[in-house]
Amino acid sequence: MRLVRPLLLTLTASAGLAALVIWSTSGGRSNTASQDTEALISALFEADDNHRGSDQAPSSAGKRQREQRSTDPSAAAVPPVPAPTETLNPQVRIALLSQRPLRQVSTRNGAGCRHQGGIRVLPEVVNGMLAKTSPGLVSCGGNGGSVLVNGRAYEGTIHLLNRGQGWLAINQINLESYVASVVGAEMPSHWDHEALKAQAVAARSYGLVHMLRPATSDWNLGDTTRWQAYAGRTSSTDSTIQATEATRGLVLSFKGGLVESLYAATQDISDEAHGHLGASMSQHGAQNLALQGLRFNEILGRYYAGASLARIKTDG
Repeated sequence: MRLVRPLLLTLTASAGLAALVIWSTSGGRSNTASQDTEALISALFEADDNHRGSDQAPSSAGKRQREQRSTDPSAAAVPPVPAPTETLNPQVRIALLSQRPLRQVSTRNGAGCRHQGGIRVLPEVVNGMLAKTSPGLVSCGGNGGSVLVNGRAYEGTIHLLNRGQGWLAINQINLESYVASVVGAEMPSHWDHEALKAQAVAARSYGLVHMLRPATSDWNLGDTTRWQAYAGRTSSTDSTIQATEATRGLVLSFKGGLVESLYAATQDISDEAHGHLGASMSQHGAQNLALQGLRFNEILGRYYAGASLARIKTDG
């Protein structure tokens, strides 16, 4: 189980097309149209103090021990669920690597596109730009509409960025909407509600880690299984939205650190891919435990032994 510190984040809130996040095509840093859109948040840990007594991060001690934790109800402590509280819903930037090369962008239900300077531009003009190699930035979204990238619908804002190495679509979206889509892309949406909730907590923790430790100055993480699968509106369903809302703001923590909650389809794959890194959740194992009647926090306790549950909330 990998930990990331510190837990104090400075994140940029989205203000739609009126205050776009603007990247300089010649530099490597992002800026906002207004400093007032910056929000300072911290993850506050309200779990049992017994989880804070050791400096050693929780880890797995071999395949047999991991299998025992996932099948024996008495093999791991159950992390308590913190009481609901007001939470902040920060923005995450996902590189749509699965959609390269960009062939077509369109908008619907009131969404629009603007150049970096704020000048409105029609989608057909944007598509003409995508055929060229010149550096540039166009942002599409707003008014609650959708942006279609190569035919796939996304909510939030799509930033089309070219720094001279080809066009890349970056989806800026609030964290909870991102989690709902990841849950549906990583797990069948008809699976047990408690398994989906466990997946939501794991996906949120993993996503927040990469907001603290972004892949580049332009985006936090990608949309492929190299990070965690994300398919925009396509994989966001009623059941994944409900599981996300039921666990809103919940993340895995250990001694003031944020757990990078790794997971894989089966225990064998988890052992092979993540065994050297520590604890990792089997998604099929989570479903089996849910069918046995375990709640999501009990499931998480089997796979991330020693970790606590915490909520992201506004600082102060």
